[in-house]
Amino acid sequence: MRKLLICLILLVSACGAARPASLVDHDELIVAIRSDVPLISFKGADGSYDGFNIDVAEDLISRLGKRIRWLEIKAGDQLTVLTDGRADLVFAHMSVTPERKKVIDFAGPYHVDFQDIAVRPADKGVIRDVRDLEGRKICWVRGTNIAQRIVDERRVKAIVVPAPDYNVCLEMIKDGRIDAISTNSQILAGLLTKPGVDLHLVGATFNEQRTSIGVRKGDVEGCEELNRAITEMYQDGTANMLLDKWFGKSGIDLSVVAVPQFEGCS
Repeated sequence: MRKLLICLILLVSACGAARPASLVDHDELIVAIRSDVPLISFKGADGSYDGFNIDVAEDLISRLGKRIRWLEIKAGDQLTVLTDGRADLVFAHMSVTPERKKVIDFAGPYHVDFQDIAVRPADKGVIRDVRDLEGRKICWVRGTNIAQRIVDERRVKAIVVPAPDYNVCLEMIKDGRIDAISTNSQILAGLLTKPGVDLHLVGATFNEQRTSIGVRKGDVEGCEELNRAITEMYQDGTANMLLDKWFGKSGIDLSVVAVPQFEGCS
């Protein structure tokens, strides 16, 4: 009986010490990405994925000694693919928000950027700053928080027009249904490279965008390993090289490239 009690105590102790499942436990990681953002993550002519996010993901995952299996998602799927277990990581140019941190955790950020505004060339004289969006129609891609940051944080009473993706935003600004597109400056730089797009980038840098990697809630070990890999990526010059590769000719200021201040793995 005494031996049985000791065994039970040891078993309970072992169960209590067990850590949550982590991405470090897998040889292959399911990495969720989008395929509709030029320069960031898109499909090439041969059907393969390419872009800044793709290169960053491949670099970081290789530093972890893992393989990648891509999972293509829409903007609104960023959180659910993690909470329902369909993905191990999300590389969807996703910024950190308090609401998102309630359901997932974040590694990084792997890049810090700012919000900007794109307008029709005819409007570049009247829309020069976020305040000029007052009373004007702006695009809101479902699943993103950019439009809300303008209305709620900046308290600019813009008229928010929903869209499923940025391609629809481009259609709407072309035919006059909206007046401006505002999002991360890297995303805007990519949109301006699309054939047939004739837009002016305002250059109004506001609302810091901490572009991070979504991980499952509680995966502290995986988060810490990714942060280590991000630090190495900056220290050995890879981050600078990738930023220059994709945005060196975009007009985005790349004069200072340093390891971002991490969110911390809770």
